[in-house]
Amino acid sequence: MREFDTTTKQWVADGFILPEGKHRLSWLDRDTLLVATDFGPGTLTESGYPYIIKSLKRGQALARATEVYRGEQADGGYGVSASVYRDKDGAVEAILLNRPLDTFRSETWELVEGQPVRLNLPGRVTVHGTLNGMLIFSPDEPWVFGGANVGSGSLQAYSLSHLRAGSDVLMSTQVHEIFAPGPRQSIGDVSVFSDRVVVAINDNVRGRLSVFASRGEWGWAERQVEVPDNSAVALGDSSRNRSELFVSSQNFLTPQTLGLLDVKFPVARPDAAVAPSPNALETLKTASAKFDASTHVTEQFEATSSDGTKIPYFVTRPREMTGPAPAILFGYGGFQISFPPAYKPEMGKLWLENGGVFIQANIRGGGEFGPAWHQAALDGNRQLSFDDFTAVARDVQARGITSPKQLGIYGRSNGGVLTSVSVTQHPELFNAAVIESPLIDMLRYHEMPAGASWIGEYGDPRIPEEAAWIARYSAYQQLRPDTDYPRVYITTNTRDDRVHPGHSRKFAARLGEMGHDHLYFEDTAGGHSNDADPVANARRWARHYVYLSQQLMD
Repeated sequence: MREFDTTTKQWVADGFILPEGKHRLSWLDRDTLLVATDFGPGTLTESGYPYIIKSLKRGQALARATEVYRGEQADGGYGVSASVYRDKDGAVEAILLNRPLDTFRSETWELVEGQPVRLNLPGRVTVHGTLNGMLIFSPDEPWVFGGANVGSGSLQAYSLSHLRAGSDVLMSTQVHEIFAPGPRQSIGDVSVFSDRVVVAINDNVRGRLSVFASRGEWGWAERQVEVPDNSAVALGDSSRNRSELFVSSQNFLTPQTLGLLDVKFPVARPDAAVAPSPNALETLKTASAKFDASTHVTEQFEATSSDGTKIPYFVTRPREMTGPAPAILFGYGGFQISFPPAYKPEMGKLWLENGGVFIQANIRGGGEFGPAWHQAALDGNRQLSFDDFTAVARDVQARGITSPKQLGIYGRSNGGVLTSVSVTQHPELFNAAVIESPLIDMLRYHEMPAGASWIGEYGDPRIPEEAAWIARYSAYQQLRPDTDYPRVYITTNTRDDRVHPGHSRKFAARLGEMGHDHLYFEDTAGGHSNDADPVANARRWARHYVYLSQQLMD
């Protein structure tokens, strides 16, 4: 880590410099950083993340930094961190410290006059910012405060002084709930300003945008901002001082458009109907198209999973398609990560332009419909995520969009769990699988680099009961020599310090030992995301699509 001056475009001569590591950094002031990092032996958790936060002054050696907070070495999750929230003039409103206990549960503390004070917040919570002494946050589990039931996945505003008191007694007429998503909605991005909150909302996996302004005891007035239909909407950088916010939108066939939102536009009266504002968002720039999108259309369908749950999915297909076509089915289904429509230049150029179909399944385990959609597929319920993916594969074949011989699947990281399990559970449905940077040996994932930090997602293989239901789906354990699997392509990276390449190596070795044809490629540079070098990344995608074309089109 090095300090760079964005005005002079120069490295700062007396700047902060830290060695390579998993740093958690936040500016306290111009000459002070709040740092969580490797401070030496015994300062990292089992997963290799920091559990100590220190204050580091400019010119001060890391060894002389002053400790401000300490978790415990046995903590799970991704390591402690500090966040400094400021008003529009740059003054500090609050300093919050996050201590993860496992993958999703954490403690939230506030640094008050140099001392950490624990806030009365749920263990599963997402903090978005501060507004005039209020904390803006989303509980990711049902929560009771002040005698009121607070819905999971909603957007709330509570006084920091009330949360700090260690009790749930409220002496205020303030309406705390800003927004409560419907059953097929979730909160995407949130940006907090001095007197209002901007929210990107996923509505049946399609983006919309609203601005909310507080009216005290009369609640929060909402004004919807006009955005492109059937697109993903994301919030970018913001200026509290200027009350401006970058907003981007995109979909499978339309490249990213960047707009500037004037957050100060009038909002509806508390007693008025919600009205759209067509003039608040100014288009600044649209990225150039990287492929010919005129030949394809996107549709949304639903498949019925094993327990009757409706699973949404998108199909981007040739406009003039007359019969089953080669198709790629993508899924992820983990860590409450949502996958709305996104422009994928390499997919469009190397697949759609050649007449292929792209299918994106929004399966459980993701965050498309809020925390409950994610938590439905945790631990012993993981099989539901795989069932959802299977249901989509069967549905697209039943609709005549593709066929088993023409259907391939792609997944990376947690998506590698999905694709490897899908191949071992239902090899008859697929003729290709790109299994990239995957977790595969799920009985030992916790023993490799950051694996222990994911126990909250998958369960703990050290507990016999949990190991039993993990073993029932773990692809490494479920491979069979007498089963006819498609010729899969497994790829990983030697320098991946998040998902160890051992998963891929072992799976490829076992496939070979059992006599199953497969392809294996291990890159030697990059990391878990593979994309630091654009040229290397282009080659990576080319390998994927050459393999898929050979399996599904040739």
